[in-house]
Amino acid sequence: MNNNRRSFIKKVASTTAFGTAAIGLPAIAKAEEIVKWKMQALWDGGTSPLKFEELFVKTVAELTDNKFQIQLFSAGQLVPANQAFDAVRGGAFQLMKTFDGYEAGKIPSLAFISTVPFGFPEPDQFEAWFYEKGGLDLAREAYAPAGLVYIAPTVYGPEPIHSKVPIKTLDDFKNKKGRFVGLASAVMAKLGVSVTPLPTAEVYSALDKGVIDLADRGDLMANFESGLAEVAKYIVMPGPHQPTTATSYVANKGAYEKLPAPFKQALEITARSVSAAYRQHMIVSDTQALKGFKEKGIEIVSLSKEDLDKGRVQAQEAWKEATKDNPLALKVYESQTAFMKDLGLL
Repeated sequence: MNNNRRSFIKKVASTTAFGTAAIGLPAIAKAEEIVKWKMQALWDGGTSPLKFEELFVKTVAELTDNKFQIQLFSAGQLVPANQAFDAVRGGAFQLMKTFDGYEAGKIPSLAFISTVPFGFPEPDQFEAWFYEKGGLDLAREAYAPAGLVYIAPTVYGPEPIHSKVPIKTLDDFKNKKGRFVGLASAVMAKLGVSVTPLPTAEVYSALDKGVIDLADRGDLMANFESGLAEVAKYIVMPGPHQPTTATSYVANKGAYEKLPAPFKQALEITARSVSAAYRQHMIVSDTQALKGFKEKGIEIVSLSKEDLDKGRVQAQEAWKEATKDNPLALKVYESQTAFMKDLGLL
């Protein structure tokens, strides 16, 4: 590991909510046994996000003197993406990178843990909610009954909406067919979109065949690399459905509890360092991707402040409804909205 990364992870270790200030790299490498896990990522092979999952598993190995080895698989290599939750819960493999909103139908709290449409406009604000305002504990409480352990988020900035038709205002969303997941699906439905929660891998073909008019899929570079410029000529950026984003590392509870404490620390510390690295990378890659989309004739638009303010009012109604009066979901909702008020967003 290079000195810069080692220095950064030491800093994270000293401040992380997972341990004490005494956590350091030498302590992490003390465990003797060799543990081998399998992990399925959220993204296709060769894409930029997957490279950061490669960094994740490599760094975990380095921090544990190569005694904790995680074999990485891209999306769908082990099971279809929409089956990963049940596969990890059942022990088919030990770890997944996921978008929590996929399971919001089963666990209402997860609707708020992945993204808050029209919510936190800055990723540092969303990450602060996890690490400073109790979000990690709430996420773990949400997953625990399913036999899963929420390890940590990867938090980054806005994702785009790709559209086959021009979207200039909120009214343009009415009567369109769109792919959205999690809380975004509820909010976009409030705006008049007929929503379908397609798997990520099906977005390209659905746009190409006209099954949907517009879609959320992933970050700009991942979408550019996946060829969305070929099937959708308009982009709304930043997408109001996902002003900030969190994907997450989620493990099988039984496998996680068997880990030596230093291995758990390696997972947690590495996850936070990768989150920062990916967020910084996206500042650069978004600029590059936008340039690439424009060169292919894609029109980039942003909604006006008036439309965003109007949408936030409608979004708040959907936020409350998405709790389904579930006690934990209400607790997450109240925690986030209280923090947004502290930040002057509400």
